[in-house]
Amino acid sequence: MGAHSADLELARLCAEGDEHAWERFVREYRPLLYRAADALDRTQGAREIADSLYADLYGIENGAGERQSLFRYYQGRSSLATWLRAVLAQRYVDRVRVQRRVEPLPDEEVPARSEEPDPNRARYVALVRQALERAVAALAVRDRLRFGCYYVQELTLAETGRVMKESEATSSRQLARSRLAIRHDVERHLREAQLSDEQIAACFASIAEDPGPLDLKQVIYE
Repeated sequence: MGAHSADLELARLCAEGDEHAWERFVREYRPLLYRAADALDRTQGAREIADSLYADLYGIENGAGERQSLFRYYQGRSSLATWLRAVLAQRYVDRVRVQRRVEPLPDEEVPARSEEPDPNRARYVALVRQALERAVAALAVRDRLRFGCYYVQELTLAETGRVMKESEATSSRQLARSRLAIRHDVERHLREAQLSDEQIAACFASIAEDPGPLDLKQVIYE
């Protein structure tokens, strides 16, 4: 079957949602992904990308109710670890490109940075908060509870799993799926608010830099 047949089998089982395979994948590959993310960005800015990758690896259901796992693109031409690093690096590059597109082009003489707040910031915060509230409200009750345990109560994955009566791997996978669903929902709501792709990118960049009054606890429990 080739040098990477074991990796191919693990990817196949994970794509099918096998619980034991996912437990092994999270145990063995989460540290690897975090190390790769930190190598890309020493401020740990790439860890969010590493976390969000789990949702695509698990797969979100399409309109026909079928899961489309990112694992289906792994063909075993390299090790699974090498492939994961490549996917993570490409997503990091894509994010950097998006952020650069929304930055102003430098002039010959760079003016002093104004200390005045971004005039669009209040609108961005309001729009993101409204979109986030709708996206979180659309989650199933169990997904909201898990999200609250991990992100609001700041429990570890193991502690969250115990509360939810599920394995650490399942908690990790379901949190990743919820994060991706929320991200897609927020983007959809922002587009419905007539924001362009560039404005949406600027909106996320602004909130990521300084979330300000956004309080996830209020969003989850209101």
